[in-house]
Amino acid sequence: MLKPTQLATIISALLLLSACGEAEQASSQTPPLQPIDVAATPQISIADWHTYTTRLSSPNEVALRARVTGVIGSVNFKEGDTVNQGDVLFELDDRTFLAEVASLAAQVKRAEAALSQAKSESARALRLSKQKAISTEEVDARVSLTAQREAELDALRASFKAAQLNLEFSKITAPISGKISFAEVTQGNTIRANDTLLTTIVATDKMYAYFDIDERTWNSQFASVTEGEPLPVKLQLLGRESQPVMGELDFIDNAIDDHSGTLKVRASFDNLSGQLRPGSFARVSLSSGEQNDRVLIPDRAVGTDLKNRFVLVVNDANTLEYRLITLGNRYGEFRAVESGLAAGERIAVNGPARVGPGMPISPNSVTLTLPDNIATEVVAMTPSDSSQGLN
Repeated sequence: MLKPTQLATIISALLLLSACGEAEQASSQTPPLQPIDVAATPQISIADWHTYTTRLSSPNEVALRARVTGVIGSVNFKEGDTVNQGDVLFELDDRTFLAEVASLAAQVKRAEAALSQAKSESARALRLSKQKAISTEEVDARVSLTAQREAELDALRASFKAAQLNLEFSKITAPISGKISFAEVTQGNTIRANDTLLTTIVATDKMYAYFDIDERTWNSQFASVTEGEPLPVKLQLLGRESQPVMGELDFIDNAIDDHSGTLKVRASFDNLSGQLRPGSFARVSLSSGEQNDRVLIPDRAVGTDLKNRFVLVVNDANTLEYRLITLGNRYGEFRAVESGLAAGERIAVNGPARVGPGMPISPNSVTLTLPDNIATEVVAMTPSDSSQGLN
């Protein structure tokens, strides 16, 4: 039989062995730390870009209407084609115009003959008056008749010229070069002068983008800009954000709108390729060229929490911390950080996809490589950008 002291020793040893086994089992069940790509945030001196929304417009647009009333005899264009100034687009039935011209031409000849006779009689009367062979009243009557015949001839000549113009207007030509729309009225229909819309033509070799810049931004960033020194402007179309079109600021309005506190400006863009169309929704970005230090982070590192934007920062204990940030412009695949993050801080590069705040990690250090042309790679408007309503 064991003594009490021996029994107590055995029980203590068993309890110690049991505790060690449980500790080893718990240690073996602890998951390894999650490896996460971590990078220090870079800082770069970059120009601030301001982005505005607008609609493109053509510098010249014509709603084509006839100058005379008549019946359309033919439509001489293919809808949607590009037409040149002077091309005949519609032809009216010109028979009535030809008849009017012929009638007035005959009346002009008759009036010329009557004037010639009146002048001859007037000259004869003046000769006879010197010989006292005709009364003064008769001389005055013949001189007056000559003046009447001259006036009648002038009136007929004016009517004849108007008839010739009407005949000319029966062929409706393109007043500008550009892309033509569809025919609103087709062959055989009667149109009214200066009333019936035939089609529309828009010039497409250049496009305008009008937008409003608030007074504070203009005075702080663009006050020194003049039309004589055009400012580069970048334009993005919906669905073509990666293919911007470069233009320049070529118009600045002469006054601030006292109702909205904005200044209207215009950017123009060459459109030789024809990819820009009037009415298209577009974003235009312009920069004053002033350089400022900005912290940049990959767009994929940004998380969204309701209306907030955040990143996961790695602290000295390699634990992730939640950090609210304010975003600026997007530069290619990078975003500028306006506040909430300092240069050199370590962040989770791939964002909160597999990790969350308070989680210890195994950091895998990577280096963020910025594009060489990042200073000009503004590709889209962000929620924090300045923006205007549609014009």
